[in-house]
Amino acid sequence: MTKSDKNQRIKHKTSRTAEMTCVSRAASFYEKNPLLQSADYLAPKLLPKWVYFLIKNRFLRKILLRLFAPHGIYEYVISRTKFIDEIFKSASQKGIKQVLIFGAGFDTRGIRLIRPEDQIKVFELDVPKTQRAKISQYRKRNILVPDHLVFIPINFNEDSLENKLKLNGFDWNIPTLFLLEGVLMYLQPAAVDFTFSTIKKYAVNKSEIIFDYIHKSVLDGEYLYYGEENIVDTVKKAKEEWHFGIESRNINPFLENYGFKIITHLNSEDLEGRFLTTESGELIGKINATHCIVHASYMKH
Repeated sequence: MTKSDKNQRIKHKTSRTAEMTCVSRAASFYEKNPLLQSADYLAPKLLPKWVYFLIKNRFLRKILLRLFAPHGIYEYVISRTKFIDEIFKSASQKGIKQVLIFGAGFDTRGIRLIRPEDQIKVFELDVPKTQRAKISQYRKRNILVPDHLVFIPINFNEDSLENKLKLNGFDWNIPTLFLLEGVLMYLQPAAVDFTFSTIKKYAVNKSEIIFDYIHKSVLDGEYLYYGEENIVDTVKKAKEEWHFGIESRNINPFLENYGFKIITHLNSEDLEGRFLTTESGELIGKINATHCIVHASYMKH
C-alpha cells in the first residue's frame, strides 16, 4: 500500500489500529488481576455496545483477544498505558503546562488524568474522521469534555502543524509534554524528521517527549522478536503498514540530534519486569518484543 492509499483511507474511515488500542484498554479495565488491569474507565464507553458486551464478559473477552489481538500486543498496550499514565500524573509537579498528543486516537488521558488544579492544557491532534468519531462517543455517553482539552483536526500531509497549533491557542514558549504513542512506525522517515525538527525548533527547557518505536529489523523482515510475524501480518491486513523503525543502539544519537536526552528507555523485557511480574517473580504475560518506549527530556543549549 502506498502512503497516498493509506491517507485516502483514513480520510473516510477511523483508524483500525486506534480502535484496537481502545478495545485493549477497555478489556484491561475489566481484568481481575491487578497487573493486567488498567485504569482507563472511559475506554469501554467509547466502544459500540456489542463490543462492550463482549469485553465485559471474562470468557468472551478471552476469545475476542485470542482471535484478533496479535501475540503479546494486549500485554504491551496494558504496560504502555500504565507507563504513560504515570508520567501524565507527575507532569504538573515537573512544571509541564501543556500536553500535545500526536495521533491521539481514542486516548482519554486529557479527561482521566488532568485535574483543573494542574493548570495543564491538553491538545489532541488527529485526522478529522477518527477525531469526530471519538467526540461523537463522548456526546452519546454524556461525557463532559473539560475546558483544558482542545481537539485539533489535522491532515498532516495538507495542513500546517504550526498554523493549526497557533490558531488553537498552543503556546510554544512554555514546557510541554509531547506524546507520540503508536505513531512513529506509521510515518515515513521524512515525516518523522519533520515532526521532531518542528518540536526541536520550538521546545523549551523542561519539555519532555514520550514515544514508542519498532526495531528497524522488523521492517527488514528478519523476524528476530517474539510476536513479530503475527503483528506485521495484522497491520498489513489493516492497511496501516509500518514505515519507520530504529535500532535500540541508535536511539541516543537519534534523540541528541533533536535536543533530547533519555530519561527512560524500555524494551519488552523491561516492561515485563516492571508491569507483568509478580512479587514472587512469576511472569503473567509475555509482551510483543517488536516495540520499545522512550521518555526523554529537552535541554536547549
